[in-house]
Amino acid sequence: MSLSRSMRVSLRLPTRLLFEGEAVSLQAVAENGAFGMLPNHADHVASLVPSILVLRGPDGRESFFGIDHGLLVKWGHQVDISIQRGVQGDDLDTLSGVLESSFKRVDETERVARTALSRLEIGILRHFSDLRKPAP
Repeated sequence: MSLSRSMRVSLRLPTRLLFEGEAVSLQAVAENGAFGMLPNHADHVASLVPSILVLRGPDGRESFFGIDHGLLVKWGHQVDISIQRGVQGDDLDTLSGVLESSFKRVDETERVARTALSRLEIGILRHFSDLRKPAP
């Protein structure tokens, strides 16, 4: 593998690409703790936990991402990160507010979906129990 000054990073959500670009460093938190990565880091796989992901671009500017659970795979000079949920913020102060509002909205949607699913399951169970009753 040749030496490189940067790595190509792709940050993917289930429905879209959140970020794609060059980075000279990456900081993330895995199940076994925080770690940093540079372009010539050995190939690596990590299971990410909800945390802040920090990327430093070739221009020295940092990008901050609030992420949920995910998987990071580094191979060569490419880093692919797949996450369940994530938002990008300009700095750590504004990221906190963006995270809170965004994740609350998703949590409410998931709660409504779980409630609807529970009602459907109860309805199906009632119909099955009616089928098992002997006809009068």
